Amino acid sequence: MKKSMENIGSGQAQNQPENTARRQFMVGSAAAGGGLVLGMHLPFEIAPGIAPAAAQGAAASEINLWVVVRPDETCVIRIARAEMGQGTLTGLAQLVAEELECDWSKVATEQITPGQNLARKRAWGDMSTSGSRGIRQSHDYVRRGGAAARTMLLQAAAEEWKVPVGELSVANGVITHAGSNRKTSYGKVATAASKLTAPDPKSITLKPIKDWKIAGKPLRRIDGTMSKLNGSKVYAMDVKLSGMLHATVRECPVFGGRLVSFDDSKVKGMPGVKKVFRLNDITVAVVADTWWRAKKAMDALPVVWDEGPNAKVTSASIDAHLRTGLTSDDAFADINTGDAIKAIAAAPRKVEAVYRAPFTSHTTMEPMNCTVRLTADKAELWIPTQSAEASMAVLSSSSGMPLDKCEVYAMDLGGGFGRRIGSQDVVRQGVAIAREFPGVPVKMLWTREEDQAHGLYRPIAMARLSAGVDAQGKLAGLHVRVSGQSINAFANPAAIKEGRDRRQLQGLWDTLEGDAQIGYTHSNLRTEYAMRNTHLPVGPWRGVNTNQNGIFLECFMDEVAKLANRDPLEFRRELMSERPKHLGVLNAVAEKSGWGKPLPKGVFRGIAQFMGYGSYSAAVAEVSVSGKGEVKVHRMVFALDCGNYVNPDQVAAQIEGSVAYGMTTLHSEISVDAGRVVETNFHNFRVMKIAEMPKVEVVLPVTGDFWGGVGEPTICVVVPAILNAIFAATGKPVHNLPLSKQGLTLV
Repeated sequence: MKKSMENIGSGQAQNQPENTARRQFMVGSAAAGGGLVLGMHLPFEIAPGIAPAAAQGAAASEINLWVVVRPDETCVIRIARAEMGQGTLTGLAQLVAEELECDWSKVATEQITPGQNLARKRAWGDMSTSGSRGIRQSHDYVRRGGAAARTMLLQAAAEEWKVPVGELSVANGVITHAGSNRKTSYGKVATAASKLTAPDPKSITLKPIKDWKIAGKPLRRIDGTMSKLNGSKVYAMDVKLSGMLHATVRECPVFGGRLVSFDDSKVKGMPGVKKVFRLNDITVAVVADTWWRAKKAMDALPVVWDEGPNAKVTSASIDAHLRTGLTSDDAFADINTGDAIKAIAAAPRKVEAVYRAPFTSHTTMEPMNCTVRLTADKAELWIPTQSAEASMAVLSSSSGMPLDKCEVYAMDLGGGFGRRIGSQDVVRQGVAIAREFPGVPVKMLWTREEDQAHGLYRPIAMARLSAGVDAQGKLAGLHVRVSGQSINAFANPAAIKEGRDRRQLQGLWDTLEGDAQIGYTHSNLRTEYAMRNTHLPVGPWRGVNTNQNGIFLECFMDEVAKLANRDPLEFRRELMSERPKHLGVLNAVAEKSGWGKPLPKGVFRGIAQFMGYGSYSAAVAEVSVSGKGEVKVHRMVFALDCGNYVNPDQVAAQIEGSVAYGMTTLHSEISVDAGRVVETNFHNFRVMKIAEMPKVEVVLPVTGDFWGGVGEPTICVVVPAILNAIFAATGKPVHNLPLSKQGLTLV
């Protein structure tokens, strides 16, 4: 499978630091994220065990914030965003290298730490990676950083040769003066360039995208593909420090319950066990000389929990709670054009359906973990995080150490998908454990069971949709009512006003606010949301609310098209004349997939379109369903308009990843019994297998007039396209997931 470009993480950092200084550090300033601070030469601290690339060259010269040049001609490009397999590191390096005009084969990268960013007054700007923003939010200022460095290197050569800088040219890091036929290299002029005054970033004219030679090309990944394949790559869970201890934790299995007591006498004498203690009101921790010994002691530890009133909650009771929101009076309307309810009632043909999208977990291959070392004058954290600055803010607030005495070494993530952006719960746990062992590094690693049972799940939701069709087969009115859990109600209650959370209607908005807009317009259209929260905590999950809302709307559109005796593609086109970019990807995917052309016997097509994270996406799935209810997805075709892209191979890989991630939701859900999560490991939470992966084809009909996301937009059309193909094959719409709810199995 190809490798990827944009971000798969989602959501925004939600933790709220305890004092004003930390809060200001978290939010920073808009100017810091959009500008450059050039010509500063503060030395970088080398994190223990993690030597920055710039420090590996004895006489490396910092040209500006983004570029360091070594005498051996290596150009080190600094990266402030997180790399979690999505390819942002490579994409950002391509953008800088494009303007720098360096030799791509001699490019290396260096990860910025939040401590370094703080020391330079957040000159690198926002370091978080979520909402498919890694490229689209920083492409302009990182390109200007590369261009500024190129300007300084050329100026240094011009001063050495005493010629006008305008007479110089550069290609692949080699500077040429055509008039005298002299040549030099970046490595030879880097020291002189580093002493020059940096140009004003605003004065720089960036290359036209049509002239790109490095950016925009399908270049190979530079974040260690082979090390991932052979297992040598060091993730945060692999960190080893001298004298390190290991810890594991167990929380009350029912959210809202508490820890009553435990009998440590049963495990204190076990080999390697150093300490067993109450971490907080809901958690017990075990520390040992190896993680396996810590885990075995935890398994043997007798614990008494007060599970509280939530111990009576089941999936059935949660569903009953959500169903009240489908007909209640407390919903609010976001789109309300004309009178949809009246138009539907008056229509000669009507259809109504209730859809359900369950809780699901992030299931990152790397479980939640961190390593913390607390000394008298420093707090250090090694962690896979989507927001290193948020992690450092919580490290500071939890340890009591000032921010300038804290440092976070953000490792490449073994999966993020939104789980590692918000609560920073692992940091708080890690710091609390490390407090018990001053000066000693302690690695805290969750078991897979803990990871599954104490996640921040994709919100559960239901939707009741109704529509009317007139005598000519045209839509008379459409009404969408979503009832479900609110992310903001759990993570950011201040955002909830009068019980309303517009975020949960993501993708069903009439305007582009929030980078998502409904693809259809109509004179009688109403979208509503009724908040129905549960005791399970929820958070961003790759694609966030466009996942559920894409299923609800796009699957129902096929039901309406069938009622109208219309082709699903043509029926959609008629409603999209005022949404040209939505219509553009729909037409592109229809053409690429061969919509309307004959298929092998027993194979059926389904189509879907939706918008999220600033990009427009559409998909066609080709599916067969056996007499035993076995569903086989043979082929999926995608069209994505993200405006501009940096690496087409990485875009394709992100789309392929969204297929694997989205199709897993056809297999599994997070259900609740006796207040606790049932699916605690891969034996009962099945992820998609390699053999189930369909052929994936991608077309990029980019319009070039904006920068959209890539990691999350297409996942919202994966499932509805497949479900619509199942509907075409069986004549029965799929209203409830996973597929087993309707007697179907993905094979």
